[in-house]
Amino acid sequence: MASTTRRRSTAAGRRAALEERMVSALEELLRGGLTYTELSVEQIAHAAGISRSTFYLYFRDKVDVLLRVSGSLRTRSYEIAEAWEPCGPDGGAAGLARTYEQIMRHYREHAALLSAIHEVAAYDPAVRDSWSAHQNRFVDNTVAVLEEEQRAGRTPADIDPRLAARVIVQGGGEVITRQVVGGDGSDDAEVARELAHGYWHGVYRRPANGS
Repeated sequence: MASTTRRRSTAAGRRAALEERMVSALEELLRGGLTYTELSVEQIAHAAGISRSTFYLYFRDKVDVLLRVSGSLRTRSYEIAEAWEPCGPDGGAAGLARTYEQIMRHYREHAALLSAIHEVAAYDPAVRDSWSAHQNRFVDNTVAVLEEEQRAGRTPADIDPRLAARVIVQGGGEVITRQVVGGDGSDDAEVARELAHGYWHGVYRRPANGS
């Protein structure tokens, strides 16, 4: 008799594999010029190589698809951001600029999907709330970094960590999204550097070289 754990593991594996196929299928459809709103369940299922009935075994609707497949996009961007430490081996403004550039590179690989998320977030509360929760995770991480820097005496005590984190994350997120969706990537490094210097000067109030 097969164990419950093994059955759950197999089901989770099938779901993960299907979500990977969905990412590829959606990006191919979106790169073809369609907006996410214009896509039908039939088109998405056909592009992913599954039937409509199989689609509904795994997803409630096409918004549920977008919520699911955007998870890996969000997770990877958070991992990149979390790895930066102000005083770590790749710290300082230069290291932060490289971190921003990595995030842009990651998003640029999935630019069509990122554009679809922001398209649907404009009218669907579930997608909007999901993306807001993603930003809040970045905010919480930035708050933790700033509070630790204040305890260490490296950041002025009069900075409000949560307010500063909101400005950094929400403002930076808007710039990155516009850069990825609307730009060709030729000046990503310059934009990343300006974002990093704005963070560094605003929070540490000293030159970008850390002196």
